Amino acid sequence: MSILTDGTQELHSYLFKVRDSISNNFSNLDAIKSALVELLVFLCSPEGRNTENCTTTDAFFHLHADYGFNWLHLPEEFQLILEDIGGQLHDTLEHPNTAANFESTPEQLLTRIHCLSY
Repeated sequence: MSILTDGTQELHSYLFKVRDSISNNFSNLDAIKSALVELLVFLCSPEGRNTENCTTTDAFFHLHADYGFNWLHLPEEFQLILEDIGGQLHDTLEHPNTAANFESTPEQLLTRIHCLSY
């Protein structure tokens, strides 16, 4: 498994909580949603909203297989959000229009998660 070297320790704890909730063979959608909400609330906060944390989160989800998980067993609406976290989240601060265009700012992703209808 690759080792995260960027982002804060607090961010890492949120990332691994999401990973663990997804990789559980008996994935609990409420637990996954809760872990994603916690991660994105952090990324929306003044402490968490920075380029390093957004880029690290993007890379973590983009390279999810390197971190020992996948989400193919989840409902499609979860899969789409997880793919978007690993797509344009890194543009949140440096290219906000690009991230917004792909509905991939932390705030947009958080709204999308709250709207899940599983």
